[in-house]
Amino acid sequence: MSNIVKGAFILTVASFLSKFLGMIYVIPFNALVGETGGTLFSFAYTPYSIFISLSTVGIPVAVSKFVSRYNSLGDYESGMRMFKVASVIMAITGFIAFLVMFLSAEWLAQWMITSENPENITVEDVTFVTRMVSVALLIIPIMSIARGFFQGHESMKPTAVSQVIEQIVRIAFILVGAFIIIKVLDGSIVTAVGFSTFAAFIGALASSVVLMYYWRKSKPHFHQKLQLQKQSYSISTKELLMELFSYAGPFILVGLAIPLYQLVDQFTFERAMVAAGLKETWELAYGVINYYGHKIVIIPMTIATGLSLSLLPTLTKSFTQNDRNLLTQQINQALQIVLVLVIPAAVGIAVLSEEVYGALFGLNIIHIAGPLLAWYAPVVLLFGLFSVTAAILQGINEQRFAVFSLLAGLLVKILLNAQLIHWFGAKGAIFGTALASGIAVLLNFWQIKKAIDFSYKQTGKRTLLIGIFVIIMIVVIWIVKAVFGLFIPEDTRLGIILMLALGVSIGGGVYLYLANVSTLLERVLGKRISIDLLKRKRSR
Repeated sequence: MSNIVKGAFILTVASFLSKFLGMIYVIPFNALVGETGGTLFSFAYTPYSIFISLSTVGIPVAVSKFVSRYNSLGDYESGMRMFKVASVIMAITGFIAFLVMFLSAEWLAQWMITSENPENITVEDVTFVTRMVSVALLIIPIMSIARGFFQGHESMKPTAVSQVIEQIVRIAFILVGAFIIIKVLDGSIVTAVGFSTFAAFIGALASSVVLMYYWRKSKPHFHQKLQLQKQSYSISTKELLMELFSYAGPFILVGLAIPLYQLVDQFTFERAMVAAGLKETWELAYGVINYYGHKIVIIPMTIATGLSLSLLPTLTKSFTQNDRNLLTQQINQALQIVLVLVIPAAVGIAVLSEEVYGALFGLNIIHIAGPLLAWYAPVVLLFGLFSVTAAILQGINEQRFAVFSLLAGLLVKILLNAQLIHWFGAKGAIFGTALASGIAVLLNFWQIKKAIDFSYKQTGKRTLLIGIFVIIMIVVIWIVKAVFGLFIPEDTRLGIILMLALGVSIGGGVYLYLANVSTLLERVLGKRISIDLLKRKRSR
């Protein structure tokens, strides 16, 4: 198994488990706080995600690239010095970000909420939950540096384990806290959501403990490398910082793609929906698109997330050593892993959108949530492709273009979002996001081809094959729904769950079978992984 697949597999499993837990917990969370609570939660978390990226200014990913580059040159001392300097910088920027977010919470809330209906979410509500989540900014930037350092050494396990532990602790705090506040203390939904956002800080503490354990365990290994070092570039602190920020600067916005799209929605969605005469449903629709529905569709993207994080050090190494054949092979594999796994998942969620949402969150607003989820699901493929293509551009020193492509897409979202919502209702926001991310992905594809004369011929052929298998999968799911719909009641939650289980198992099984017998999985993932996937499928 190649290094890229090993790293991708470790981070993908961790990311998938983390995102899966992040989706599962919203089922009881939804039962406690409802769609309004989910919308309020999202209003706090979107600016928080942006502040996280701004406070780290892309430095964790840059540290990963820096460490990988100098390790490949045999200079381990420079990477260690970078880790120490970056940690100090993160402590400072994290504290500044906390102060700015805490103090500007009310101002941000006033821009997001314009209607004065006391039965809806108020400015005071958004201010409270935003300030509660801002505390996590004190610790997460420093924690992210340690993850970047380990990944630069192509050690993905510390990041993977700490990520899962962080999510488990965070979710436990959210659910226990919300239950006690609402059911035991008879508190308000706003209070419960506020303490739920504070769980980000608690989870980060747990993750830091895990990373500290791995640091102490790995310290002798790092020390041994330093002792055996034969060459040092003796970079001054000033030069080190200049190189760090030359890497980090373009990373600031790349990791912000989804939060920035959501932020545009936060500033325009309520206004546009009210102007379109949809004042009564904007909270429900927003919660479906940017919180509950987003939790569902983002799971397939964990494949791309894990891949892009593990991709950068290996790509950087191949590019630095000018091994163009290996670089081409790695890029092809990176793109095809995303396509072979994310396309069927996204399409499956779209076809079974009502079953998915109804099984997880009930049938109360299925007439609103089902169609919105069906439109939103395919957009996750664009999210995944942007994540991976941006990582590829970073690995071949074209990271500045990734920023340009993101800004081009974001400009389209800003200019058209309100009008699209006015024309198409809530799904207009989805169309705006699809246009924005689609433009960014196409621009990234163009720049990759231009920069290294990359050919998409192999990826194009395999995408065509994936498309054929997905069409067959869709037909199978439609037949399953038509046949079993004759005697399974679809107006009950149990019936919806049964239909979802049948659609996923039979439709997904057909796709995996076709992909395996055609050797598509073996060619993309490697023989060992493809066999393991098939065995797991058969054992279920």
